[in-house]
Amino acid sequence: MTDTTRGDAIATPAVAAVQSGAPARARSREGYLFSPWFDFLCLGGGAVIICAIVTALLPQGLPKPALGTLILVLMTAINQPHFAHSYQIFYANFRQKAFGEQYSRDLRLRYIFSGLVVPVLLIGFFVVALATSDARLLSFGANIMFFLVGWHYVKQGYGILMVDAVQKKMFFTDQAKLLFRINGYACWLVAWVAINHAIAQAVPYLGLVYYTFDIPTLAYQIMCAVAAVTSLAVLWTLFTRWRELGHRLPWNGVVAYLTTLYLWVVFVRINPLVIAIVPTFHSLQYLAVVWRYEINATRVQEAAGKRSWLDRAARVIPSRTWRNVGAFVLFGVLLGYLGFNGLPNALDKWLPYDKAVFGPAMFLFMFYIFINVHHYFLDNVMWRRGNPDVRNYLFAKPK
Repeated sequence: MTDTTRGDAIATPAVAAVQSGAPARARSREGYLFSPWFDFLCLGGGAVIICAIVTALLPQGLPKPALGTLILVLMTAINQPHFAHSYQIFYANFRQKAFGEQYSRDLRLRYIFSGLVVPVLLIGFFVVALATSDARLLSFGANIMFFLVGWHYVKQGYGILMVDAVQKKMFFTDQAKLLFRINGYACWLVAWVAINHAIAQAVPYLGLVYYTFDIPTLAYQIMCAVAAVTSLAVLWTLFTRWRELGHRLPWNGVVAYLTTLYLWVVFVRINPLVIAIVPTFHSLQYLAVVWRYEINATRVQEAAGKRSWLDRAARVIPSRTWRNVGAFVLFGVLLGYLGFNGLPNALDKWLPYDKAVFGPAMFLFMFYIFINVHHYFLDNVMWRRGNPDVRNYLFAKPK
């Protein structure tokens, strides 16, 4: 999710088609993805509440068996579907997106690069590592993934702030948005450098070992200073905008931005259980946007007279919107399970390879790296400001 703060992001024919029949109840929820409290809890507020309770009541986290069970449940129900949904949205009508005339040339090239080139590069990286029996080379995939994860988190937090600002028509200047982005990147680099500075360490991950980088302490101190200065500048900018808007702000977006940068990235290591559950809150933040996008997309298509094979289930689930969205969610759960568990575990069991070199879960390692890294590239295309799908579906009002 990136910058969508533009006035013209809302006014489109597709949106008008959905808005025309909006009842009073729907109009009362204007400015929100779903509702004030649902948005608050899903976009970041719920994470603050739960993490505060966890830190106060479980300072040492959970025992390993209980923690493993909790992570398994959360991954299956929330984390994995959030990855799967990015594939479902990105590759829907991919030929039109990459080669049609509906999208700008720049956006089509981005779709081609992220949708076709990046997967080939990732697979090529895996093939080279396997062909040369180089476990150290393969383990660099974990370095890439953990380097990108903080970048992805802060970009999503910034994107949620921009989405909320658009919905509430409380826009920020270009200078303010640039400051928000710089502060996000500074916080990300502080967290990444903190893990790596002073000494390189060997860290086990899914049966392989990857190595952190030996980064000088001075570099860490410089990044902390940059993050501190830009954080103060962000607080001043928000305060100034609050006064300009008559003591108002897109509060859910602000909470999402601050929670993402500081609780999920900079100070995530305050508690071992917090580290384990933060990916779930990140995924839930993402799912709230995806669900609204998919509901609006279904309603816009219905207004245009487009039919779905799921219409055959009308007698079971009368609402066409919930038929399509329900199928979308269930397929995401299945796709996520196959990508993170079913397929890699089956390949690790059935296909022979040198387990003495690559460990017992080589395919599981590669699937995790591939999906995580590719996900970041997909999101960078889908949720950018110039994508017409964002204008047509994300900001449409409920019918």
